[in-house]
Amino acid sequence: MKVMKFGGTSVGRPERMHHIASLVTKETEPTIVVLSALSGTTNALVEIGNNIARGDREGARETIAKLEAHYRAFVSELVKSDEAVAKAQQIIDDHFEFLTIILRISFSEALSKDILAQGELLSTKLFSVYLEEQGIPHTLLPALEFMTIDSYDEPQIGSIKVKLSQQLEQHKDKKLFITQGYICRNAKGEVDNLKRGGSDYSASLIAAAINASACEIWTDIDGMHNNDPRIVKKTVPVEQLSFEEAAELAYFGAKILHPASIWPAQQYSIPVKLLNTMQPDAKGTLITANAASVGVKAVAAKDNIIAIRIKSSRMLLAYGFLRKIFEVFEKYRTPIDMITTSEVAVSVTIDSSAFLKDIIKELEPFGSVEVDEGQSIISVVGNEISQTSDIIKRLFGSILNIPIRMVSYGGSPHNISLLVPAAQKDQILQQLNKGMFGLE
Repeated sequence: MKVMKFGGTSVGRPERMHHIASLVTKETEPTIVVLSALSGTTNALVEIGNNIARGDREGARETIAKLEAHYRAFVSELVKSDEAVAKAQQIIDDHFEFLTIILRISFSEALSKDILAQGELLSTKLFSVYLEEQGIPHTLLPALEFMTIDSYDEPQIGSIKVKLSQQLEQHKDKKLFITQGYICRNAKGEVDNLKRGGSDYSASLIAAAINASACEIWTDIDGMHNNDPRIVKKTVPVEQLSFEEAAELAYFGAKILHPASIWPAQQYSIPVKLLNTMQPDAKGTLITANAASVGVKAVAAKDNIIAIRIKSSRMLLAYGFLRKIFEVFEKYRTPIDMITTSEVAVSVTIDSSAFLKDIIKELEPFGSVEVDEGQSIISVVGNEISQTSDIIKRLFGSILNIPIRMVSYGGSPHNISLLVPAAQKDQILQQLNKGMFGLE
């Protein structure tokens, strides 16, 4: 059995949903198809929740009306038979009745999660109606019946495996299954989610749970590229990456893949393929335990980085000082991306400002604290690049004109990271494209 996940742009138009149906029915082995919400839906649902939270019921009502009109138009092109149209319209009626009812309910975090779940529920149900109209045998598997997270928001693979197996056991006669990405139930049994981009995570968790032959992530680009194609004119797809290389690229900014989605596949040795829905014959990128070659594969950029510098000539060399610094970040569950130390200072980077004021307040007793917002991390990733000859010369030779705030080198054999002002991110990516890959 294999897993095929399709993102929002892949299901964003009726003709693309038709195309997906042709892709998934070409498969000879049993397949679980994981769908995201239609492109733009999650943003609209977030806006609805935000409007309700601040008491702007009329603003929420307007957004709901626009979204409903979009779905009505979508359905008119998705299916043709009177029976299929009636079923699709009833699905829209049900979900938008729910969204209308919540306008009269007090806002809560749990309600927000219910609102966000509507996108994936709609896309999978409508796709199921289209498959039924086309006479394609399939089963709709509700993700809320098997996808669970614990009290720390961590997926429970053991529980997912048992519950999903039970679901599949009830439909032995079927080879095609449709389910939702992103949504799940939390430790309280409430509707929750795997955060933005979580449909990739869903697909990887499902692949691990069923020991899939492959986990295919279908998007609108032909694999993971050597650089950001939105910024750099000439980029090329990377044919093969190791799990470690892909994880580094995803974590440090490659948008094609959700960072968390590598771990389940890696733990259970499930090959991951990044493929292009619009060009299904393109090779894409294969991610396995094997890196295929040594050397630089790609660069990625992570935005909205905050650098924090703690300077203390009195305490830095004292036993336990670094532990106390890290405990502050651990207390506020804020991960550190980069760290450098000197005789009198420690510099770290974080990518969330949610608890920044509290963190600064707790760091101040240790010394003077300086904060630089508006930074970017540029990561150069490849297999064993720390052992690659002349890598440092080529890297820094490409960016002599760029001020570097921090450098992380040696912590990982697959990654060299630089902290630079966000305003110069585009320039540095373009220069690295020429200096590291010979592409302009």
